[in-house]
Order: sequence, then C-alpha cells, then structure tokens
Amino acid sequence: MEKFFHLKENGTTVSTEITAGLTTFFAMSYIIVVNPQVLSKTGMPWGGVFLATIIAAVIGTLIMGLFANVPYAQAAGMGLNAFFTYTVCFGLGFTWQEALCMVFLCGLINIFITVTKIRKMIIKSIPPVLQHAIGAGIGLFVAYVGMLNVGFIKFTPSDPSGAANGGAISATPGLATLNTPTLWLFLIGLVLAIVFTVTKVKAGLLLTIVITAIIGVPMGLTSMSNSVSIGEAFSQLPTTFGAIFSAQGFPALFSNPARIPLVLVTIFAFSMSDTFDTIGTFIGTGRRTGIFSEEDEKSLENGSGFSSKMDRALFADSIATSIGSIFGTSNTTTYVESAAGIGAGGRTGLTSVVVSICFILSIFLSPLISAVPSAATAGVLVIVGCMMASSLKEIAWNNIDEAIPALFAAVFMAYSYSISYGIAGGFITYCIVMTCKKKAKEVSAVIWVVAALFILDFVCMALL
Repeated sequence: MEKFFHLKENGTTVSTEITAGLTTFFAMSYIIVVNPQVLSKTGMPWGGVFLATIIAAVIGTLIMGLFANVPYAQAAGMGLNAFFTYTVCFGLGFTWQEALCMVFLCGLINIFITVTKIRKMIIKSIPPVLQHAIGAGIGLFVAYVGMLNVGFIKFTPSDPSGAANGGAISATPGLATLNTPTLWLFLIGLVLAIVFTVTKVKAGLLLTIVITAIIGVPMGLTSMSNSVSIGEAFSQLPTTFGAIFSAQGFPALFSNPARIPLVLVTIFAFSMSDTFDTIGTFIGTGRRTGIFSEEDEKSLENGSGFSSKMDRALFADSIATSIGSIFGTSNTTTYVESAAGIGAGGRTGLTSVVVSICFILSIFLSPLISAVPSAATAGVLVIVGCMMASSLKEIAWNNIDEAIPALFAAVFMAYSYSISYGIAGGFITYCIVMTCKKKAKEVSAVIWVVAALFILDFVCMALL
C-alpha cells in the first residue's frame, strides 16, 4: 500500500487516509438522497437513478484514486443535475433519455480535450472573472432550486389561463405563506444546516438530512409507504442502464435537424460547467495543500496526454461522466466537498478508495434513503449553493468592467433558471464590454465564437 500510494512521500499514513475518506464521504453523501429526488422529476425511476448515482461515484472515485493517486471523490454534480432536470428536460423539452445522450457526449468531449492541447486553449481562453462568476452562479442556481422545490418562493401569474398551457409567462415572485408542514420542515432543516455548517460539525449536511427526515415522521412527511427496496431499485436499473442506446436515445435526439443547434449549445453548456467546476476544485484545494504543484499546473497548460497528476485527475473526471450517463445519471464531477477530507489530512488516492467503499455500502440503505422527503433536503441545497457562491469574492465588483459580465453570468443564471443562459449572458456582455474599452483583440476567438453561437441560438428560438 505504501509503495502504490506513496504515503510517506506525501506525508500521510493509512489511518489518516481512512479518516479523510470517511470525512469526505459524509460531507458529500447527501447526493445519494438529493440526486434521485432531482432526476426522478423527469420521469426516471428513483431506484435506477439511486444505483446509477452510486455506481458512477464508485467507478469515478476509484479511477481518481488508483490512476491519478489524488484524494478527490466524484459523484453526480449539484447544479448540473438541476440543469439536466429543470433546464434541459423541463425548459427545453428534451426527454431524459435524450438528456443522458448529451451528458454522454459531454464526457467524450471532455476526454478528447483532456488528452489533446485543446484543453490548454480552452483553459486559457476563459477570463478568470467569468470562471469565478460561472461557479458562483451555479451555486445561486442550486440554492434557488432548493427554495422552489418546497414552494418557499411562489409566483403569482399575471395570466392564470396562460400558465395552465405551460411555458414561461409573466409572474410576480413573492415569499410563500409559512402555513404548511412542508415549509415548516424546510425551515427546520435550513436552520440545522446553517448551525452545523457554521460550527463545522463533521458530516453536518448528512446529519441535517437525517434529523430533518426523522422530525418529518410525526408531521406525516417522512413515510416508508413510498420507499424503494433494494430489490426494487435493482429491478429499475435496466430502465436507465443503456437508455441512451435505445430508440428514445441517440436516434430521437438527432431525429429533428432543427434542434441540432440547440443540442450542440446544450452539450457545450454541460461540458463547460463540468470542466470549470473540476478545474476550480483542483486548483483551489490542490495548490494550497501541495497535492498539485505549480509544475503540475504548468504541465497541464503546456503538455499533452497524461504528463501530470492533474491530467490524470481530469481524465478520471471525464471518464466518470460518460460511464454515469450509460447507467443513468447526470454529469459526474469532482466534488468540492473533497476539501473536507483534504483538511482532515488526505493526500493520496487511498482516501478516494475509502470513499468508494462507503458508497458501495450505502446501496443497502435504499429503503431508508428513498423515504426522505424533499423538504428534508431543500435546506441542504440552499447551504450547498451558498458555499458554491463563495467565488463571488474573487470578483472586483468596484470595477464595472468586471462587474457587468460577472453579474450576467452569475445572477442571470438564477433569474433565467438556466445555467447555459447565464453563461451566454456572461460571454456576450464580456464581448460588449471589451469592445467598448477598445480591447476586442484581447478577447479569445473561442469567446467570440461561443458568444456568436449563443446569439444565433436566441435568434433561432425567437423565430421558431
């Protein structure tokens, strides 16, 4: 074990790595509950998504630990699962099978750009202000989804008859009247999540879900009557496994030529969100702790293939996304909660192996996990969103040149209820600002092309 993971070289021990692995797992284990709840709204079977989430997490995290030898864990990404459900399926009208196809292609694209110099070009082309704003915007979006899931924020349509026909309409937002058990349980969970997070209680988010779910029993919100057994979960897995290769998958996705531009833009949104979430996590936690050295970062920018630990870690992240889509879950990405295990002393892939073992054991808890109501997880979503929004502090808000594109990329992401539209707003306004400052030549060709594609997409949707 010492020879394989280089424990002494990385200044760690087996016991420290085990402790770090347990810490990371309990910090991110809420996804086992939340992801099936989010994706099942699209019509996907809860049990199938539950197992797909765990399988993708196990495979991706094992590759991260055994191939890259870094202490990072993977699972279905928060924000990306919301984008999958609320934007791609509900907003754009794709089926969940078609959405999984786009996730699969996103993984293949990320694998390609990881093993070629295209990755370097993309990384260098996105200005830091937009990278920070996109990451923070996803956090705001996640928090917003948490509030909407329990009806904490309500919308009064100006045209009730139009609302009945579906689609976006004019409506006045407002705070809901706090007179239902669902909202009471949500507020209890939110307070617990705040207290546990601020006081740095280990596994605080998971503890929040457990306590809130127990409180929901006498309130009639937590019930085993609709829970999914282990056998039922496995019986549902064939519905999602390989769905991308069925008639409802790739053949349906590309059956309408008019939708292809929208498909390409959506795949791009998946890919970019996934890529920069991962790179931000690696650089933000790895540089400070020495897991990734400056040489690793330089090799990432200037090399090709697997010339650094970060190359191998990015490859593991990309592989997990494609594998997860085959089994039936949205983008699998590297979790920022890995920082909890790193803070506990995790420095090698042994930490990741421990996390994988914990995910495998969690399969046997499906009857209890499926009984957890959305009100017990909504508060956790809000706090996770708050933590993800921390990159807003990296933006110079007193500089209007940065503030304008950052605002559109981050805040507009929540306002429009779409990660891709937030990215579009950031890219387009960045090009406008730089043109007004007579610095258009400093904008990467990649940014110009993507901004033009977004504008073309908006025009096509307006005309269709």
